[in-house]
This record gives sequence, C-alpha cells and structure tokens, in this order.
Amino acid sequence: MNKDIARILVDEAELDRIVTRVAAEIDREYNRPGKRLLLLAILKGSVVFMGDLMKKLKTPLEIDFMKVSSYGAGTHTSGNINIHLDLQKKDIHDCDILVVEDIIDSGRTLSYLIDYLTLKGARSVKTCTLLDKPSRREVDFHADFCGTEIPDEFVVGYGLDYNEKYRALPYVGILKPEVYSK
Repeated sequence: MNKDIARILVDEAELDRIVTRVAAEIDREYNRPGKRLLLLAILKGSVVFMGDLMKKLKTPLEIDFMKVSSYGAGTHTSGNINIHLDLQKKDIHDCDILVVEDIIDSGRTLSYLIDYLTLKGARSVKTCTLLDKPSRREVDFHADFCGTEIPDEFVVGYGLDYNEKYRALPYVGILKPEVYSK
C-alpha cells in the first residue's frame, strides 16, 4: 500500500499532536456542569480519529454512530446526502452532540447533519473534523473544532479510504493520481 502514496501529508507524531490539541479544546467547551457530551462518529472514516480523540478527552461522554454519504464509488461526490445508518440513541433532547468527521470537503454533509440533528431535538450540535479542505467548500460551513487544513489533494490513511483500501495506514498520505484515475 505504501507504494501507492505520493507523500505523507500528516505523519503519526503530528496526528497525535492534533488529536491532543483538539481534545483539550473540546474539554474546555464541554467539561462543565450542565453538559452531556455525545460524540457522534460518521462511519466509516472517522472511527480511527474518534477512537484516539475519546482516549484523550477528560469530559464524560457517550458515543453513537451514523453512516452518511454523499459519495458513490471512487472520488466524486453525488451532491445528495444519504443516511444509511441513523444514530441509535433516542433521548437526544438533553444531549450536546459533537459530530466527529474525518474530513470536510464541500461542507454539505455536515451542514445537513446539523439541521437534521437539531430537528430531531438535540440540545446543541457542533462539529469536529480532523482534516479540512476549505478550497472545496460548496456551502458556507466552518467546523467548530478543526485538526488541520489541507490542500486539495486526494488523501487516505488514518481511517480515510479509497474504495475501502488504505484506512489502516498510521498517517495521512496523498494517494498517487494513477491509483484513482484508472
């Protein structure tokens, strides 16, 4: 798999620093009376990030998962948001939901989810992303907690995939174009 990587964009040590910083920011926001933190991972890409993040948080928390997509096979977004798995938690009216995402491109998915979760009755909804590509934004959207901004490159690793491959790489790397343009 490493032969398919053009270069490492965010190495393991930098990922650890990012997760530590973001966890401290989240703790400052949520580790206080009256808050009930629910980390909501967007499957499948954010699982690695959320797993590392929750280990560093000092705030009591609950977790849940959703599977939402705007992508078909490959590298292009369809523009349509599809919920394949909804969160299982029913009593979200007193939850402060933090949607945990691996990467933000267009911003459409998280924008949609904020409205969706608010309509379902969440007390508050904020967002956290490991990676942000603001150059790809199609809607006015900014994550409340952001690991790092990256250039408009196709990245894999640390949970991010291309056709279900590369998720287990311990870093975020730029995939060689010849791999995904075949």
